[in-house]
Amino acid sequence: MIRGEQALWRTEKKKDTFKMSDNNKTSNHNGLLRFTTAGSVDDGKSTLIGRLLYDSKSIFEDQLEAVEKASKQKGLEVADLSLLTDGLRAEREQGITIDVAYRYFATPRRKFIIADTPGHIQYTRNMVTGASTADLAIILIDARHGLLEQTHRHSFIASLLGLRHLVVCVNKMDLVEYDESKYREIVSAYRSFSSRLDITDITFIPISALNGDNVVKASKNMAWYGGSTLLHHLENVHVGADRNLQDCRFPIQYVIRPQTNEHRDFRGYAGRIASGVFKPGDKVVALPSGRETRITTILSGKEELTKAFPPLSVTMTLDDDIDLSRGGMLVRPNNKPQQSTQLDVRICWLDDKPLNISTRLVIRHTTQEIPAKITSILYRININTLHRDEDDLKVEMNDIARVTIKTATPLLSDSYRNNRTTGAVILVDPSTHATVAAGVIG
Repeated sequence: MIRGEQALWRTEKKKDTFKMSDNNKTSNHNGLLRFTTAGSVDDGKSTLIGRLLYDSKSIFEDQLEAVEKASKQKGLEVADLSLLTDGLRAEREQGITIDVAYRYFATPRRKFIIADTPGHIQYTRNMVTGASTADLAIILIDARHGLLEQTHRHSFIASLLGLRHLVVCVNKMDLVEYDESKYREIVSAYRSFSSRLDITDITFIPISALNGDNVVKASKNMAWYGGSTLLHHLENVHVGADRNLQDCRFPIQYVIRPQTNEHRDFRGYAGRIASGVFKPGDKVVALPSGRETRITTILSGKEELTKAFPPLSVTMTLDDDIDLSRGGMLVRPNNKPQQSTQLDVRICWLDDKPLNISTRLVIRHTTQEIPAKITSILYRININTLHRDEDDLKVEMNDIARVTIKTATPLLSDSYRNNRTTGAVILVDPSTHATVAAGVIG
């Protein structure tokens, strides 16, 4: 999503580094986990990731030397591990995260892609970017301050974006003398708040990212805590069941017609599988035309596959030459997405200008790009109470609201709860090409 379209592209481009095939998976390997970190400003997100990388021996000597040198220039006696992720000069000077920083590391049990997102409220869009492709979110809470507005906001965004796994790390326990009662107080407050979120798997871990307590190694300072360390939990959390393999959706990105003597009659439909499992011989329906046909072959490069599933990018050939192009979709005859020009969408408004329902926009959804406009604002969400505000309908930057969107042609969509790919949209200002909102359908 959003500027995250570029971030997402970079993440997927990096996929080759972590390519996992059925042949090289072992029984004790849990595959790839994408997770994002969030929380308020200076809760220690970058330090936590730096500690994970350092204690799991996932950084190079020259990287550590550069961090130690930069730390000495700042007058610090020990290495500031947050500098491992704070890559921009402005970030290092201010000691905060501004952009989304992606990091990659691996342990013998799993491979990881981390999105370190900013805590400042003006960078909420970056948190949306990081969470949009994540399997799990880590919410950091400063043990001294407890739950803050950004804790509520980031937790709600994680719920809004369909993350099913949340780890709440109560950080800086060393600054409250590893007080168990303080930790229990924060856990109780968060449980009360999160009861209104659509997240069922929430794990709480008391940590000190600065000193490494309960990050990679169990803390001797918190013998009262009987749970796992953060890394152990990340290595073992099961996310495979989160993938939708029931609803077959293949958005068409490009029609391949080589026009060479060798491939004179070849017509292939390329794209990334959004959900479901496809096999040669399967009966499919081409949308929006509604024509039925069968899959002849599924190609990954020059290799023919016996089956394909998300997030593979493939080329399919069909038994019949049918009207199908970018923006179309292949689905099963008895399992079709919604086709509608009117949508109820929960959005996070990202533009610095308030939402104006008279403004013409473009909605981007899978490979579709359609003129659209917001026709009504149903309500705003009070981020602290999660209650609906139906009286004050002014939607400004970082506000979350439910709106009705009208599109020029039918959108091929699913509820976001069922399908994170076909249930997500972004809204773009056609005059500036700026992303003004990210939203989920249903």
